[in-house]
Amino acid sequence: MTGDQRSLALLLFGVFVAATLGITTWAGRRRHGSPEEFYAGGRLFSPMENGFAIAGDYLSAASFLGISGLIALFGYDGVLYCVGFFVAWLVVLLLVAELVRNCGRFTLADVLAARMRERPVRIAAGISSVTVCVLYLVAQMVGAGSLVALLIGETGGRARAWTVIGVGTLMVVFVALGGMRATTWIQIVKAVLLMGGAIALTTLVLVRFRGDLDALLSTAAHNSGHGVDFLAPGLSYGGGWTARLDFVSLGLALVLGTAGLPHILSRFYTVPTARAARRSVIWAIGLVGGFYLMTIVLGFGAAAVLGTDAVRASNAAGNTAVPLLALDLGGGAGSTGGTVLFAVVAAIAFATILAVVAGITLASSASVAHDLYGSLSRRAGRTPRGEVVVARIAAVGIGAAAIGLGLLADDLNVAFLVGLAFAAAASANLPVLLYSLFWRRFTARGAVWSVYGGLLPAVVLVVLSPVVSGDPDAIFSGVDFHLFPLQNPGLVSVPLGFLAGWLGTVTSSAPADVPGHAAQHAETEVRALTGAGAA
Repeated sequence: MTGDQRSLALLLFGVFVAATLGITTWAGRRRHGSPEEFYAGGRLFSPMENGFAIAGDYLSAASFLGISGLIALFGYDGVLYCVGFFVAWLVVLLLVAELVRNCGRFTLADVLAARMRERPVRIAAGISSVTVCVLYLVAQMVGAGSLVALLIGETGGRARAWTVIGVGTLMVVFVALGGMRATTWIQIVKAVLLMGGAIALTTLVLVRFRGDLDALLSTAAHNSGHGVDFLAPGLSYGGGWTARLDFVSLGLALVLGTAGLPHILSRFYTVPTARAARRSVIWAIGLVGGFYLMTIVLGFGAAAVLGTDAVRASNAAGNTAVPLLALDLGGGAGSTGGTVLFAVVAAIAFATILAVVAGITLASSASVAHDLYGSLSRRAGRTPRGEVVVARIAAVGIGAAAIGLGLLADDLNVAFLVGLAFAAAASANLPVLLYSLFWRRFTARGAVWSVYGGLLPAVVLVVLSPVVSGDPDAIFSGVDFHLFPLQNPGLVSVPLGFLAGWLGTVTSSAPADVPGHAAQHAETEVRALTGAGAA
């Protein structure tokens, strides 16, 4: 990349950072110090605003850069990622959005406490939420470090380290000072920028091929080096039963994990009613679906315009496919158009990371303050303002932890960390959420067992997988202690989460039909379906 491209990209970075800090300052002046304001933005956002914010929270740099790169490298098999990420929203729309909005206040643990009010349940849900958030957060931090290091032309560890520290500091400022209101508007701005950038690039790709999709796909297949196999399944996941099971495992984690992501669930509390929550999801589905359709065009466009070998030569994982495509579509290296378009794409990718890490940090700090602190502290000494202070302090602590882990995980695969976060959410959070909403006999022991029974296997199986050891591309390639053949644990850990919840319930010493239990479930069911008594 030329010096002009770097300078323009860094200038756009500075403009976006200044704008987001301005939003944070504006939101900080409007805060009242109440939990509703800090965690949920006063529940005053419209469905359209919240829908854009959900899309901004969900579409990370992995979606913008990673999926297009996978399509450019593997063709049809890369498109399957788009399907998994998009279908997940049907689960959210049909099973989660309205019910969670009616039953809870700020976090996943609120939904469970609506009928159980058990301290171990809130602690377990809080631990699971923080674990998922931190895993997701570290992935974004590592991605930010790699992106900015590439832009400034410094690929050494020092440049990436300072980038991770800078991003971590910014996210702490966003959350600690502005809370949900600032985070939401940052995500809305990011969603508009991301959709605008994707539309512009998609239009340029289609113009290059005169709107002929058949010519686009044919050229992509020819320049991929794989011929028609590039447009057929099996290029990445057709190598044997292990590869096929790995894809099933990954797909299960992606489809079910979205409904258990804490930073997605927390967005349903920012609207005034359950109906508004459902309409927010409909807006989000439209935006997310449209975006993933455009990533398909961008991925095949990168293969057709650049060639798969050129994409792989720039980055083995394909993460630079979209920036390189923008450079070519703008006129090529050294041209003004190419420089501007490349810089805009890079700035949008950085904006994407900032918005996502702000949402994740807020969700994790809410779990620490509202669930863990609220359960472990003495009730008599707690106040709403005190809880918000703890949440702000937690944001600083989580930011520091994420910076430290991001520095340690500098050489780890970002896709691995994101996949682990989705697998953990699908294994620990979704089973307990569905059981609590739909199973009358579900007990506190079942809830605790479900959370830990899904979370622990997800983490342990990844440690024992070929991603960590026993493979040339593993984290510790020089040793081999892998016992689990799959890279993603979802195929095993998700069923274990459901099984543990069932087993904990049927062996519970507090039967489900004890006095008061049936009444609590009936009250929760009415509240979930009608909104009566909802916060």
